[in-house]
Amino acid sequence: MANEVETKLTKALFDELQSERFVTIATIDHETGGPNVSAISWLLAKDEQTILIAVDSRSRIIENIKENNKAAISLIANESTFSIQGSAAVKEEKLSGIPLKMSLVEMKIEEVRDVMFYGSKIVTEPGYDKTYDKEAASRLDRQIMEAMRKA
Repeated sequence: MANEVETKLTKALFDELQSERFVTIATIDHETGGPNVSAISWLLAKDEQTILIAVDSRSRIIENIKENNKAAISLIANESTFSIQGSAAVKEEKLSGIPLKMSLVEMKIEEVRDVMFYGSKIVTEPGYDKTYDKEAASRLDRQIMEAMRKA
C-alpha cells in the first residue's frame, strides 16, 4: 500500500536489513550540489532507528556525507519500494578487521516511506552476482557484515 509513512523501520524491514542486499543510496553531491545515487550492498539495520553502511573509503558517498549529512536509501522488499531517509555520518574512517580500506557510515532514520506507485506490487526483487573471485567475495562479505555487527 502506497503512502505509508513511519519514523522507524518496521519489524519486516528491520529483518530484511539483517543481511547483505542490493539498495541504492542517494546523497547530495559535494561538488555539484545535485543528487548522487550509488548502488551498495553492505548495510545492516543496527536497530529500528539506525542503519550501518560499509563503503570504500574513497567513495564519493563519504565526501558527500561529510559536506551534507542528508541521505536516502531506496529498498525493494516485501512486494514494495521504500525510501528510508535520514542523517548520515562517518562513524569510522577505517573499519577494523577488514583487508580493504572501508569506512563505516551510520544513518539515523528520520522517515520510512512506502513509495510504490498505486495499485501495484513488486513481483521479483533485484538480484546480483559477484563477478570476481567467488570465494574471496564471500570471505570479504562475511568479514564486513561481522565488523558492522560489532560496531
